[in-house]
Amino acid sequence: MRSANKMRLNSSIQETIKKEVLNLLGENCIVLLFGSRTDDNQRGGDIDLLIESPVIIKNRIQLECKLAARLYIKLGGRKVDVLIKDSQTPIKPIHQQAIEHGIIL
Repeated sequence: MRSANKMRLNSSIQETIKKEVLNLLGENCIVLLFGSRTDDNQRGGDIDLLIESPVIIKNRIQLECKLAARLYIKLGGRKVDVLIKDSQTPIKPIHQQAIEHGIIL
């Protein structure tokens, strides 16, 4: 994971994301920002998030959609892609990419 000083999200957006993750998934989740928003040389782009949960989530895909929709509304129509990973989620290349290159919010 990279240091938190290299990201294109202001503190208000970061706090909104963390609050919504807390509301839907509870405490102890790790929120990683990955993708184009971690590169200061890029412009625009959606917000890509990987949420790592210590708790097994039975309705993971439903929660991914619900969190993305809530953030879309709270962030004024900004597109947000959400992945949620718990201990039973098979690691896919996108998860590995986020874990290796993501920034913890």
